[in-house]
Amino acid sequence: MNMLSKTVVVAILACASAFSSVAQAQEFRVGIVNTDRILRDSNVAKAAQGKLESEFLKREKDLNDAINVFKGAAEKFERDAPTLSESQRMAKQKQLMDQDRDLKRRQREFQEDLGARKNEENQILFEKAGRAVKQVAETDKYDLVLQDAAYFNPKHDITEKVIKVLNSSVGK
Repeated sequence: MNMLSKTVVVAILACASAFSSVAQAQEFRVGIVNTDRILRDSNVAKAAQGKLESEFLKREKDLNDAINVFKGAAEKFERDAPTLSESQRMAKQKQLMDQDRDLKRRQREFQEDLGARKNEENQILFEKAGRAVKQVAETDKYDLVLQDAAYFNPKHDITEKVIKVLNSSVGK
């Protein structure tokens, strides 16, 4: 039985050695993708940014105009406060506080709406980028694609290829 055990162990070691040499003979390809570059440089990302800017430009301008009007009214109140009666001063202060509260609410709603739309556009971009990464990986036969590694050799960077695939898909 002891002889049989030694034979089995030798056979297992021989198989393991054969499998490891086969595994080493095959090239294991790794690619790295820089998502910041994709979000910054791809035409899809630029189009999404332009879409957001045009969608929120008028609202942002209206909000900034309202802020400037409020600042002017607050400065005028500061200049005129000493000459106003107590009831006029109290009424003007209440009016300014109401305007301030309304402006803060509008600013908060604007930021929330803008953030929600950015998230929607980024989700669409990430889905398209995921498909582009998969296409590049399958075409170039990568075994593994990592995202945003702390360090990598630039020869493994496939970001430019992914951006080209994304750019070719604009409008699709």
